[in-house]
Amino acid sequence: MSRSDTTLPSPHKIVVANWKMHGNLARNHTLVDGYLQGLKSLSQADVVICVPYPYLAQIQSLLSETHVAWGAQNLAKYEEGAYTGEVSAGMLCDFGAQYVIIGHSERSTAYCESDENIAEKFMMAKRHGLTPILCVGETLLEREAGVMERVVGKQLETIIRLFGGEAFANSIVSYEPIWAIGTGLAASAEQAVAMHQFIRDTVSAADKSAADTLKILYGGSVNPQNAVQLLNQQEIDGALVGRCSLNAEQFIKICQAVPENSVV
Repeated sequence: MSRSDTTLPSPHKIVVANWKMHGNLARNHTLVDGYLQGLKSLSQADVVICVPYPYLAQIQSLLSETHVAWGAQNLAKYEEGAYTGEVSAGMLCDFGAQYVIIGHSERSTAYCESDENIAEKFMMAKRHGLTPILCVGETLLEREAGVMERVVGKQLETIIRLFGGEAFANSIVSYEPIWAIGTGLAASAEQAVAMHQFIRDTVSAADKSAADTLKILYGGSVNPQNAVQLLNQQEIDGALVGRCSLNAEQFIKICQAVPENSVV
């Protein structure tokens, strides 16, 4: 069952927690309680928690009466069928998910996902009213070779070629340099801003109105220290947070790094 009531994008910056393959029922409850206590007075950012599939029912129960949204970390490119182990967009919607991470390098590398496969998942999310969080980024070798824009551009242009630039309307792209993920070494604000501007320019060349509604996040070793500088950049619309999202205090500090009265 698809959802046609997709809401207009919020003007706030957005901070997304990616729990990856972590959690259990007791730990999740404690972590979410910590989030909610610390985020009570937060008004300058929207917060999303993306959890492993088995915990969607729990997270729906914990967050359904709060201002925090939730989502998943992947979805199938198929509507339904004989695809053992896959989870469809419709199933995510049954548990109130509003967001889904697409193409994270930890998946695309381990499971050899092509740009075309990721593009199909992106559009499947859109068809069901889910907001896709498309992860793009380059390896260290690609950055050192100076081809990072070519690599990221190809990831974006696959979607544009298959589905048109309008596919990016009311969507999210997260720039996640692969060399930064889990290493503790984030991109500099200058590196992040340059790539964010390249991403928006690439989408704008295909469909300017879509680019105007596109949110572009930074991900890759985001922590409370570097979040202050990163989230104060006008070109950076928020953050996708991995390791630090597993610690309520650190995640709250990252959310609080979003400047007051910031709009995107």
